[in-house]
Amino acid sequence: QVQLVESGGGLVQAGGSLRLSCAASGRTFSSYFMGWFRQAPGKEREFVASISWNGGNTYYADSVKVRFTISRNNAKNTVYLQMNSLKPEDTAIYYCAAVRTYTWDLRDSADRYDYWGQGTQVTISS
Repeated sequence: QVQLVESGGGLVQAGGSLRLSCAASGRTFSSYFMGWFRQAPGKEREFVASISWNGGNTYYADSVKVRFTISRNNAKNTVYLQMNSLKPEDTAIYYCAAVRTYTWDLRDSADRYDYWGQGTQVTISS
């Protein structure tokens, strides 16, 4: 089992940048496939990005491709989401998620993950 804690959210102007972090507990972080999702008010939770256990494979939603970068540091038990060129429509609560597997696939739906953090608020002003 793994516990996830997100941080790094905040209020920034459109065009700005933020880096989200997700710290995981335990000594088996490197065996987990990780993802980032977001949920805006009144909307369903949507996929943002995913990364394989060793960082060798990544996948992005079309809406964030080029602007966002997912990465991980297994020595620090942390996954990151670097967000650049932020837009008001990026405003949401951002969640990290984990599932224990070495298998690569896109995993772009929430039901493919077993563990979730509590979320961090990202607000982009126009």
